Amino acid sequence: MVSPALLPADVLARMVASDPGRPRLTWYDDEPGPTCGERIELSARVLANWVAKAANLLQDDADAGPGTTVGIDLPAHWRSLYWALAAWSVGATVVVGDAAPGADVLVTDSPAAAAAHGGDAVLVSLPALARSHPEAGAAPSAVDEARELSTHGDLFSPAADPEAGDVALVVDGQDTAYGEVVTSAEEWGDAPRVALEGSLDRVLRRALAAWAADGSVVLLRGGRQDVQDRLASEGVTLDVRHLA
Repeated sequence: MVSPALLPADVLARMVASDPGRPRLTWYDDEPGPTCGERIELSARVLANWVAKAANLLQDDADAGPGTTVGIDLPAHWRSLYWALAAWSVGATVVVGDAAPGADVLVTDSPAAAAAHGGDAVLVSLPALARSHPEAGAAPSAVDEARELSTHGDLFSPAADPEAGDVALVVDGQDTAYGEVVTSAEEWGDAPRVALEGSLDRVLRRALAAWAADGSVVLLRGGRQDVQDRLASEGVTLDVRHLA
């Protein structure tokens, strides 16, 4: 008997059930700019809370569900991960890359892109402690995530669940079904702590693989090379930042 495919929402639920307090997503930002030096750590419980709020926003405000496309026009960032999980929680299709602005719903840190979008748009502030986007006035029809996300519920119940054959992820015109987006990386071992960096689609796939193995991820941005002491202090067991 073939086991049913593990879906992204299942992965998140299993992490919460397994150990809600263990760190599952650790973020380091070395990108020059106002967020340089940030370190963020989210347990399974806290990650699920962010996902629930974003999923409620998508479902309640944008009527998102199976068949809806959600473009994530963000760098590979801790906020990108919870928005992708939120889109998968409502059963929508995540679109990354050049096609993201053409999705039904756009999640972006660009006021210009949010203003130009013809449908629902969410304007994201990348700094961890942002309370509103400083240029929200340039996209008045967009949801200012930093201001409004906290008003949404901490628990989420989907109006409809995706089928295994529904499209979960679109990258450069290539579709990946819900039944295939969570992959097994048995060679990583049990509960791996995986260092990630790079394009958003690679980070999304590898984060799902690590979490499906009851593991965690350390996500870095900025391309610093002298991070071995950092990875050692974080207990990283596998560094896949530079693998194709």
